[in-house]
This record gives sequence, C-alpha cells and structure tokens, in this order.
Amino acid sequence: MGTLVSESIDMEEGVEGTKKQDPQPQKLDAGALFVLRSEGTWLHSGYHLTTSIVAPALLSLPFAFGSLGWVAGVVCLTVGATVTFYSYTLLTLVLEHHSRHGRRHLRFRDLAHDVLGPRASKYYIGPIQFLVCYGAVIANILLGGQSLQSIYLMARSDGNGGGSTMKLYESVAIFGIVMLVLAQMPSFHSLRHINLISLVLCLAYSACATAGSIYAGYSSHAPAKDYSRPGNGEARLFRAFNAVAVIATSYGNGIIPEIQATVAPPVTGKMFKGLCLCYSIVVTTFFSVATSGYWAFGKQSEGSILSNFLPDDGRTTLVPRWLLLMANAFTLLQLSAVAVVYLQPTNEVLEGVLSDPERNQYSTRNVVPRLISRSISVAIATTIAAMLPFFGDINGVIGAFGFLPLDFVIPSVMYNLTFRPPKRGATFWVNTAIASVFSLVAVVASVAAVRQIALDAEDYRLFAEV
Repeated sequence: MGTLVSESIDMEEGVEGTKKQDPQPQKLDAGALFVLRSEGTWLHSGYHLTTSIVAPALLSLPFAFGSLGWVAGVVCLTVGATVTFYSYTLLTLVLEHHSRHGRRHLRFRDLAHDVLGPRASKYYIGPIQFLVCYGAVIANILLGGQSLQSIYLMARSDGNGGGSTMKLYESVAIFGIVMLVLAQMPSFHSLRHINLISLVLCLAYSACATAGSIYAGYSSHAPAKDYSRPGNGEARLFRAFNAVAVIATSYGNGIIPEIQATVAPPVTGKMFKGLCLCYSIVVTTFFSVATSGYWAFGKQSEGSILSNFLPDDGRTTLVPRWLLLMANAFTLLQLSAVAVVYLQPTNEVLEGVLSDPERNQYSTRNVVPRLISRSISVAIATTIAAMLPFFGDINGVIGAFGFLPLDFVIPSVMYNLTFRPPKRGATFWVNTAIASVFSLVAVVASVAAVRQIALDAEDYRLFAEV
C-alpha cells in the first residue's frame, strides 16, 4: 500500500512538472458549505468510516457462510476486506490529487463529474448514490423497529403470549421519532461524538454475538451442527451468489468523498489513517461474528445471528436473557447512528436546494427549511419501512446494483483515469481486474437478488408482522 501511495505522488510530480495552475477559490453551495463542513481530524474520519461500514448488517455474515461453507466463506470475507480497503485507498488518493491541484471535491458526484464526465455524474453516480444511501436509511429504520420489538417482547413478563402486543409498524414509528430528532444535527462533522459512541457499540454487540454463539454452541440445548450447503443445483448456486452479495454489501460505504469532506485541510494522509482505524474494527468484528455464529449454528444460521438465540416460542433462550437484551439494545442504539450517517447525502441535497449560503447557517431563513425538509425526509423513510417490512429483499437489489459498483468498481476506474499508471505495470492490471470481476459480480448478484424477490413475493403484505 505504501508503494501505491509513492507511485501516486511520483505520477503527480510528473504532471505538476508540465502544468501547474494556481488554486482558485471554490464557491460552495449551501449543501457543501453547511452539511459538509471541513473541520475534522483523521480520528473523526475513522469514526465516520467505522459507523458507515461496521453496522448491524455484519450480524448476517453467519447466514452468508451457511450458503458458502467454511472455505468459500472465509475466502470471500477476506477478499471483501482486502479489496474494499484497497479501493477506498485509491479513492482517497484521487481526492487528494484533485485537492492538491486546487479543486477539492466534497461530493461523489462532483468527483465523478471531473473524472468520468458530466453524463456519468448526472445519470449514474448521483442517482445511484442517493438511492443506495436513502435505501440504507429505510433499511436501518426497519431494523431499528425490529430490534425495538424484540426487546419489548423479551421484556414482557408473559413473553409472547397473553394480551395485545406492540405491532412492528408501531415499533418502526417509535424508532422513526428518534431518527426525527437525530436528523436535525446540522452537519456531518457534528456527528463525530455520536459516531465515537457508535464505534464502541459495534464492538459491544459483536462481542455479545460472539460470546453468545460460543455459549450456545457448547450448551446442552445446542442444535446439531450441520455445515453442509442447503439446496442443490441451481438453487444452491443462486444462494451462493446471494451470500457473496451479502458479504460484499456488508463492506459497503458509498460516501467516501463525503466523509473525506469533513476533514480539515490539508487532507493528505488523513483518510488513510482513518481507514486503518476503521479496518482494525472491521477485521475484529466481521471475522469473530461470522466464524463463531457459523460454528454454532451451521446452515441453520438466521438472517441475524441474534435470532438464533431466541427460539420460536419466545420464552426460552439459548443464551442468558440479559445477554440477548444487551445485544439487541446495543444494536438498536447503533442503528440510529448508522441511519443518520447515511442520511447526510440527502441532507446535503436538500440544503443545497433550500438554504441560502449567503446567510448564517443558524438564521431563521435557513433553520426553518432545514427542519421541515429533514423531518419530511425521515417521515417518508419511516413510512416506507413500516409499510414494506420485506424491504430487506428490495435493499438486496439496491446494494448489489449500487454498493458493488460504487465501492469495488468505480475507485479502480477513477484511479486509472486520474493517474494513468503504465499499462505494463501491476497497478493498472490489478485495478482493471478488480473493476472487471466485480462488475460481473454486481450483475450476477443483482439477478440473484431479483430472483429472491420473486420467490418471496407471495409472502409480501403491507404492514406485515415479520
């Protein structure tokens, strides 16, 4: 990785030797000026990165292993970590290059405009990023409602039976109200303390999930361990593709430029330090949860490993009830931080349209539109989450179609177009191979996700209890 950074600097020096322009001050719109304020340190960028990547989606990794098996599962998890760390580093180098040449890009679509062209920015990168991020907000609100309902059901003295219970859509609405408050945080940088707490929370629920899996695996009530791959033929193949998509999108980010925008200049090297912090947490949590969960439950691993700890009767648990309550509580709290992070691109767009950059950020002229627009945005996301509790299937398509290109393909393409490494060198061909392979994976994963929607369609009901 150090060699890659050195190569980039050498190539830049070659470019600067032939053409050097004086940096021109950038005129920022209200979205960039207010939401993407550049005041943070590398440590703050590490907090933001960790919250955006190390999310409760990692609790589904044992489920992905169930369709892949031990060897393929560990290989896919390792490849995902290696390639995304490499790709995010490439993207930060491209951003730093433009910043040193007087044009600092604060948004993914602005960077795409300069590197890939205005059409790619307007018709692909911009819409896909918005769809992916807003889809993540909806999914996290839905997961937050499900976690809240799980806590409620476990906390009831009579378990699942007797009397009326809180419906899922009611739990989603309560979580949406919490999000309504958090959404009013004025800028991405203002989330730094929340995201520090989020970092601690992801370590906490991952530790609970790992400890719970080991406890359940050794208990006398442990299910029989079966590591065979379920299904056969075509079904097994599609399950494997779907599992690859689950692992790949677990590493998804899609907002590297926006996170780098929160760092105070000069930005050189700061995001790389933030990525190192983030990926130390990634390796610790992803691998411990995936391997312990799959070891304990094998192919019976649920979509969230916490579901394996609570049998269908809702009264008995395979782990101490307090541990399961803690894991769900930590998950619930972190989901709110993850959702508000992925709300930032939407906030930036709304602020850019509705706010006046010439007026103070906290003036009545700017506060009132911000309060109304963000509240409406969260209300729409909460309504969709409550109406479509099967949104996870839909988000699978969005993730395969969006996260995979944005995080695996586009960074390699942008690096090659920006620095133009020699075609006889390793860097060019490694980047080309990554872009080609993961473009194919994105197509296959999208097909697998659409197929899953078709299989589950008969069970879809508005405001269903799932």
